[in-house]
Amino acid sequence: MTAFVFVGMVSCKDNKENETEAMEAMEASDVAINYTVDTDASEITWKGNKPTGSHNGTIDLSSGNFAMNNGAVEAGTFVINMTTITDKDLEGEQKANLEAHLKGTAEGQEGDFFNVNKFGTAKFELTGVSESNGKTMINGNLTIKDKTNAIEFPATISEQGNSVTIKSEPFMIDRTKWGVNYGSKSIFDNLGDKFIDDDMEITVSIVANKA
Repeated sequence: MTAFVFVGMVSCKDNKENETEAMEAMEASDVAINYTVDTDASEITWKGNKPTGSHNGTIDLSSGNFAMNNGAVEAGTFVINMTTITDKDLEGEQKANLEAHLKGTAEGQEGDFFNVNKFGTAKFELTGVSESNGKTMINGNLTIKDKTNAIEFPATISEQGNSVTIKSEPFMIDRTKWGVNYGSKSIFDNLGDKFIDDDMEITVSIVANKA
């Protein structure tokens, strides 16, 4: 199954050159061919790290589309259903408690992570495609909790029959730029070893079929 993968890991915040202010979205030409994201063949896989271990799981896509013209992406958007956050490494009560904490559905923990009752979806919108050092770079606006930052990542774009696949190399974002601050030692003092890494590694793999 393809994946849009969120993986938490440590890195230096000063190196977040792939995060900037939001840019203007791409617009498709009149001759572009539209593709609809296959939400069954695409998903989000996430992993977050902390000194005492890590957790991983999935999130579903709810919709998405791309516009292609002669093998080039001209525009694209996909929407992430944040209410589907699922943990895969725990079971029973521990699993349920972590999922409730991440979703913000546990009383008193609404704003710690994603607060899905208030922010039920996240969105990625393409703003440009370019070449750098022999690699295709995708630029776009990532919106989480109504906060939008521009990111870029290297990716392979391929067409096969009536399908298009966009698959990235791993890249990182800083979750605190989207207001996901729980357990961040850059935000809160005196956490000791009870912090969660700010940085998240993301790998994108999305399949879309000709509309």
